[in-house]
Parts: sequence; structure tokens; C-alpha cells
Amino acid sequence: MDIEITADHPTMTIDTAWLDAVLRAALWDCMAAPGSHSDRQVLENLDELSIALVDDPTIAKIHEDFMAIPGATDVITFDHGEIVISLDTAARYAEEFQSTFDHEVARYGVHGLLHLNGHEDHDPAEREVMHEIQERILELALARVGLLDQDGQT
Repeated sequence: MDIEITADHPTMTIDTAWLDAVLRAALWDCMAAPGSHSDRQVLENLDELSIALVDDPTIAKIHEDFMAIPGATDVITFDHGEIVISLDTAARYAEEFQSTFDHEVARYGVHGLLHLNGHEDHDPAEREVMHEIQERILELALARVGLLDQDGQT
């Protein structure tokens, strides 16, 4: 599967080669963890993923235009294989949750992949299941690209 990452943030950057490696390391685990919404399980049928790294104003406009929800959010996923990630939101949440910026962006990428495989997070019970799967897959993917030691520490 082709993964195209576009960095469209005016001031913030991330190593897109690293992000590509993490998402590729997570891809098969995401496909092996189908969600309960079979009508949204499109991941295995996609030839290409498009990841757009944007700022809060851009994702807020997309949020409003396509979902009729005002304000910025962390990640928006479209069933045709597009994942939009707010780097501004990732930076804020990385600080709040004592994560790193890079890991937070990768977390949103894995989250988007899970959405493309039928996971939803509107319902609290579904959100909890999705979160547990997301964190397990993220940890495995980070380990595969050599960022965690054997004890799971960064």
C-alpha cells in the first residue's frame, strides 16, 4: 500500500520518513483488528493512504465542512483513505499527557487506520476498546522501528 504524507503545517514539522515507517509497522496489526462497524472496514481494500499534517485552523474548517462540528480536533478520517492530523493539537496533547510530539502524531495515525478498519469512538464503550487496541498497536509499531527498549520504555 502506498502511503503519501503531506506536511501542510506552516511552522511545525515532523520526520515524515519516521512517521511513514511507524504507520507501515502498524498497518498489518490494524488490519488484523477489525472493528464492529463492518460497513467502515475499508482499510484492506485501499491502494493508497493519504496523510495530511495540518494546523488547527485547517482541521477546524474540515471538521465544520464535512462533519458540521465546529472547532479543531486531533484527527479526521475519510473512508476513501485520507487521514488529516492536527500538529497543533498533537503538540498540546503530548504536553498534557506527558507523551512526545512524535508519538502523539503517530498515535493519531494509528487511530485513523483503526477508523478505516471499522472502529468508532463515539460510544464510550467502543472508545475504550479502540483506545486499548490503538495503544497496543502503537507500542508494537514503535518497537518495530526501534524506538522502545525491551522494557517498553522510550
